[in-house]
Formats: sequence, structure tokens, C-alpha cells
Amino acid sequence: RYTHRDRLGRLAAGLLVNLAASICIVFLNKWLYVRLGFPNLSLTLVHFAITWLGLYLCQALGAFSPKSLQPAQVLPLALSFCGFVVFTNLSLQSNTIGTYQLAKAMTTPVIVVIQSVAYGKTFPLRIKLTLVPITLGVFLNSYYDVKFNVLGMAFATLGVLVTSLYQVWVGAKQHELQVNSMQLLYYQAPMSSAMLLFIIPFFEPVFGEGGIFGPWTLTAVIMVLLSGIIAFMVNLSIYWIIGNTSPVTYNMFGHFKFCITLLGGCLLFKDPLSVNQGLGILCTLFGILAYTHFKLSEQESNKSKLAQRP
Repeated sequence: RYTHRDRLGRLAAGLLVNLAASICIVFLNKWLYVRLGFPNLSLTLVHFAITWLGLYLCQALGAFSPKSLQPAQVLPLALSFCGFVVFTNLSLQSNTIGTYQLAKAMTTPVIVVIQSVAYGKTFPLRIKLTLVPITLGVFLNSYYDVKFNVLGMAFATLGVLVTSLYQVWVGAKQHELQVNSMQLLYYQAPMSSAMLLFIIPFFEPVFGEGGIFGPWTLTAVIMVLLSGIIAFMVNLSIYWIIGNTSPVTYNMFGHFKFCITLLGGCLLFKDPLSVNQGLGILCTLFGILAYTHFKLSEQESNKSKLAQRP
């Protein structure tokens, strides 16, 4: 049996692994795109393949048992998973780290809209109001970003839309198929890899200079494989944290990573940051914190209502 202290220790270790991996992956991928010019879709394919291998090892070691699913049931998820990773990576490639991070904050408002419109879910007014500072902050940052570019913004927008759809679908599919995230990803990763294998030759060179099988140096190959392993660790630690705490804890922790990554972007990639951008970032952060706070209190009141029922 674990004592409370052991549990806290394990949770702290899980959070630290996630923190280190999440921050490393952003900077490592940015470095691969900017300094090495590694092709984007090809890197995504490497990530998917390593994630699938990692999950295969996990199930062989008994971390979870695979559940048989019909390919048609996982198809929309695999498609949106592809889109979400590809567009998010394209956004990272063509935007500053700050703009890339802030655009990701727009996922929350978009999910609220999708759930309201498509699933008829209602949200209290105070939750809807927190979406104002989040959106305003993102707008301020983009407006004053000196490295602003239309293509980068298009990728960021598509990334947010597809990510939001993906997150809504993952929740719905897990519920519908009675599977956990690892069982779902175990099917999704190879399907998404197959889709990318088909798409890559149309958009990127495969052999020769700048292709995935091009003449890369040993350093580049090691960095790409390392990036894949870290991506897998990010995925695994997300599931572990959500499974052992709650999605809200993970999101709160996400805000902390958000701030550190922004700072790192300024220091490592010399991303310029104006005062107005700083205000935008603070504005978004305030909105995210308020949203999380209201979500938490809503969950608490739901729990107490359930407890009071005879």
C-alpha cells in the first residue's frame, strides 16, 4: 500500500516528467524546423510511429489491455488526430512560440462553442464571460506580434478548430465505446500513420535533400528520434496525470507550462515581446484562470449534490 507521502511523490514525479517533456518538445521541434529544416509532416509521422511502438510495448508489459474496435469507429478520430498534430506543428513552424502558445489557448472557447451548437450543451453565464478575456488577449497578442504572418495565423486557426473537434470527439468516443485513452490511441496512432504515409509524398520530398530519407547527419537523426520519444512521454504522462488527478488539475498545470514556454521562447529564440503583447498574454491568462476556477467550483457543487441525494 502507498502512503499519502508516496502518492504525492509519485504525482510530483508524474507532473515533473510532463513539465520537462512538454517544454522540451516545443523547443526541440522548433529547433528541428528552424535550424535543420526537417520536413513537418515527416516529423509528425515519426511521432505517430514511435507513439504506436511505445503503446505496443506498454500493452506487452500489461499497462493496459487492447480492446477490439471497428476501424470505421476510429476513422473520424484518426483523421482529426492527423489534422490536429499537423496544423499545430505547422503553426509552431511559422509563428513565434508566444503566438503559437496563445493560439492554443483559443481551444477552450472553441470547445464551448462546439458543445453548445452541435451537442446542445448549456454553459453558465460566468463561464461564457471568461471566454472574453481569453479571446481578447489572443487578439491583442496577434495584433502586436511583429513576426505576425497570415500563413502562420491560418495554420494556428485550423489547428485550434481541429484540436477542439478532436478533444470533443475523444471524450464522446471514450464514453460511447467504453475505452480509455490508451486503448483508443493504440488504434488511432497506426491509422493516422497510414494516412500520413499516403499524404506525405504529395507535400514533401521523401528521398534526397530535405526528405525524410535524405542525407541527414547522425545528430539530426538522434534529435528526430528523441523528439518522437519525448512526444510519446508527453502523451503517456497526460493520461497518467488525468487518470490520477482530474482534467482540471492537468489544465491548471498547463497554464504554468504555458508561462514557462513563453519565457523560454523569448530567451532561446529571441522572440520579441512588446508591452501590448505582454498585456494580451496576461489578459488570456486571467481568462484561463477564471475559467478553471469556475469549472472547479461547478464540479465541486455537482459532487455535493450527488452526495446529498438519498
